[in-house]
Amino acid sequence: MYLKQSEVNIHLIIQNWVRVLNIELGWIYAFDKMVIEYVESFFFYGKYFQLVKILKGHDGGINSVRFSADGRRVVSASDDRTIRIWDVASGQQMEMFEGHFHSVNVAEFSPDGQIVASCSSDRTVRLWDLKSGTEVRELQGHSDWVWFVNFSSDGKHITKLLAYGTQNRVACLKQLHGHSDIVRRAKFSPDGQFIVSGSWDKTIRIWDVESGKQLQLLEGHTDIVTDVKYFPDGQTIVSCSFDKTIRLWNVKSGQEVQRLKIRFGTLKCVDVSTDANTIASCSDNGIISIWG
Repeated sequence: MYLKQSEVNIHLIIQNWVRVLNIELGWIYAFDKMVIEYVESFFFYGKYFQLVKILKGHDGGINSVRFSADGRRVVSASDDRTIRIWDVASGQQMEMFEGHFHSVNVAEFSPDGQIVASCSSDRTVRLWDLKSGTEVRELQGHSDWVWFVNFSSDGKHITKLLAYGTQNRVACLKQLHGHSDIVRRAKFSPDGQFIVSGSWDKTIRIWDVESGKQLQLLEGHTDIVTDVKYFPDGQTIVSCSFDKTIRLWNVKSGQEVQRLKIRFGTLKCVDVSTDANTIASCSDNGIISIWG
């Protein structure tokens, strides 16, 4: 007796369900586990994001957006020479800092959320106290534009990158060669074992820190990749590009698992909240988008 297609589908679902139970209980061969893990690597079990809020206020393009450690605020840096603090839940601007004489390239919260560090094409790094709303320190003497600033995990140190650091390689004790054009961004994985880089060559690459070898090549963007970042669990990467898309990638398979698209502007930066439930992106039209 032949089964109808719907009945066949039901049987397959039940068989797969039993098979998963067997995997968890260790009742099948190791080879089968390897096969199932390989197949599962092509599926995305995380959250699917959609646009939930737009933040407006900047008078120029926005170069960076970063979450605070608690995910309740974002800080943005803009060509309008200002740094602005926003409440994620309400979308309201909470604070604005002025003092730079040129475009602000990056602004970032300290780990304790009390200080914001900013860097600018005016060749300075500045520190801002959130409680008083004032600039508390200016670091001068740089020989070129300062493109990037980052707090150490304990909040005691700041790293910075000058404009001349734009070669088509990633430097991390070793030189990691593979990109065919300028490396726009490079970030460590949460466990520090890997680096993800995004380039003008439209590709994203994953590197092993210890060996310096390229592990994955992620292709799909049709224009310059402007930013990349690992999700907190290290299993997903988010990227943005001049092609107006934000893409999520499965680290294990290298497959694109979700694509978000903006209608106007050029995407410059993307960040993920520490609970992995919210994505923030910014563009050159002065808009911050919140995805949840």
